[in-house]
Amino acid sequence: MAVREIRADLAVIGGGLGGVAATLAALRQGLRVVISEEGDRLGGQLTAQAVPPDEHPWIEQCGCTASYRHLRQDIREYYRRFYPLTETARQKTALNPGNGCVSQLCHEPLVSSAVIDAYLRPYISGQRLTVLLSHKPIAAAVDHDSLQAVTLRNQADETITITARHFIDASELGDLLPLCGAEHVIGAESQQETGEPHAAAQANPLNQQSHSWCFIIDYQPDADNTIEKPPSYDFWRSFIPDLTPVWGGPLLSWQATHPITLEPVVRSFNPLHPQPERGPMDLWTFRRIADRHNFIPGAYASDIVLVNWPQIDYILGPLVGVSPEEKSKNLQGARELSLSLFYWMQTEAPREDGGQGWPGLRLRPDITGTADGLAAAPYIRESRRIKGCFTVLEQHLSPDCQPSQATVAQQFADSVGLGAYRIDLHPSTSGCNYIDVSALPFQIPLGALIPQRLTNLLAGGKNLSVTHITNGCYRLHPVEWNIGESAGLLAAFCQRTRHSCHEVYAKPQLTAEFQGLLSECGVELRWPQVGPL
Repeated sequence: MAVREIRADLAVIGGGLGGVAATLAALRQGLRVVISEEGDRLGGQLTAQAVPPDEHPWIEQCGCTASYRHLRQDIREYYRRFYPLTETARQKTALNPGNGCVSQLCHEPLVSSAVIDAYLRPYISGQRLTVLLSHKPIAAAVDHDSLQAVTLRNQADETITITARHFIDASELGDLLPLCGAEHVIGAESQQETGEPHAAAQANPLNQQSHSWCFIIDYQPDADNTIEKPPSYDFWRSFIPDLTPVWGGPLLSWQATHPITLEPVVRSFNPLHPQPERGPMDLWTFRRIADRHNFIPGAYASDIVLVNWPQIDYILGPLVGVSPEEKSKNLQGARELSLSLFYWMQTEAPREDGGQGWPGLRLRPDITGTADGLAAAPYIRESRRIKGCFTVLEQHLSPDCQPSQATVAQQFADSVGLGAYRIDLHPSTSGCNYIDVSALPFQIPLGALIPQRLTNLLAGGKNLSVTHITNGCYRLHPVEWNIGESAGLLAAFCQRTRHSCHEVYAKPQLTAEFQGLLSECGVELRWPQVGPL
């Protein structure tokens, strides 16, 4: 069978938020781009994984790129244009369709899909962009530290080879890195390696943050929507996480560990009478993506809620550094855990009125765009990470490691963007409970996007040069978008100036020139005085 070939200025492998941002940035600079995605849609954690944006409290004013701010505005405008909002909701500048407490923009994933697809459509029609969905990278060709080509395979077992001047790995798990021989790290480094206060005593590649298979539900009080009992339900029903510090009870319960204090906490759940004043302690409002009170009476019979809760964090095995069979087993395990939690909620969950179960709870496949109501892809928190020209450590971010009056993290002269979030690590696949500690608003250093050796490969998402610890705050939506956008602009800058990525990093004059392009494109490089999270 003949292998189809595509030539481009830039190949973006992986269609998550970073991949989309990289693609748009490069296209707007005049490059011809190919973007591939293993799944059936672009947008990653915002769309396929169905997770509303996790963001810092200043997101409406500062701390993200102009294009990310436009994305947020266009998602809101989509609701104003097409959804039957109440006039009160329509007039809110910072419209939050779900009024979920975890985000200022809780919304349905297919809305963000529609906005992202609209951004890309003109470039597809103009034949400057090729989108390859359901294509997985399977091989790479490297010559003298230069990545020459990447071969992809689709679900019909057809292959296609992309040649390009620059490549960006924006896949969810850093899948291109081992194929092209890029030096990279998996899992947890040791404290001896990094000196980080919260690093593990011993390095362990299989110590990775749990992944979760999210799902979307609503509630019909007079219906019985009980699903078939999942095959592994009895296992999960009696499962108590073996974590240090201890979890404190069964995974399928309203009890969990508080991420910061690590004390057992009991959360509330009542689809009839949610308790928004309890914030993240109320699971119905925690990640609600449609508050029926935002819409005209009768438009929504129920709120709509995304389930991305501690009870579906899959800790029995990682997705990276294991055999394909083990990876498949762990993905299926996460799906069955999520369905088991849902079945427990329908049949056995204790209610405030003394009853058991909410049989009227219903999965919403029409909103996930899948057959079963589970998200189209698992929510990935941790990827392979390049060994870069510079690695971000906990010491760069922690208030305890900065001057006592510091309101921002250590400053990087080669900043290519901003982010802010607590260092938030979910329970791990090697028995560690939450690590959730304060971090100062931080910068994204250029050196963390550039591999030590390969000359034309860039990190475009969670696979930048951070540690297992600092990944905990560099993995969120606006940061991933910023990483990808800056990588796309760097590829365009290097092709225009005929300098290598390593030259731009090593020569302050070139770094400053590139930062000028970033600023022109709306990438913020310096934080105002804000404070720790």
